[in-house]
Amino acid sequence: MDYERKIKRDRVGKDEFFKGHFQSPIPPEERGSFTKLHYFEPDLNYRFELELEEFDQKESVKIEDTGGNLRDFLKWGKFSFRIGDQNCVLYAYKSHDAETRLFIPFKDATSGKETYGAGRYIDLEEARDKIGTKWILDFNLATNPWCAYSKDYVCPLIPFENILKVEIKAGEKNYKNQM
Repeated sequence: MDYERKIKRDRVGKDEFFKGHFQSPIPPEERGSFTKLHYFEPDLNYRFELELEEFDQKESVKIEDTGGNLRDFLKWGKFSFRIGDQNCVLYAYKSHDAETRLFIPFKDATSGKETYGAGRYIDLEEARDKIGTKWILDFNLATNPWCAYSKDYVCPLIPFENILKVEIKAGEKNYKNQM
């Protein structure tokens, strides 16, 4: 299956989950009018195969969440890449040493306009998103945190160091502007 079709098929599956599943983050009173999420069109220019510059010493950091709590994370490493003529860096985090998932929270120049103002997330799973020594950092898979859909969820805020000055016109758009 080609890349664009797979992305679109996965998005339809997410829409079905959000519309009808009991664990959907969409408030029950909004599910009847919910039709689908909105996304940028898939764009291979926002898909990167990158080496993770893993830190020898993992710094323990606290990231505030939307409820005012501080959550513990390990700053695991960083990805360096280019968007247009801009050099960009995003830091990857883990909740604990044994975790196989990398958490990449970010904001960009679309945040608060076309995309959720508090930022978006990319979760990378080692078994799914790693080819040899390279990770696939695909902004087409960027999602809103569940607190974008309902005040009942509390989500980590974006660390200052993961705020990009460029536009990332890929992934999920702002939910609140869709209704």
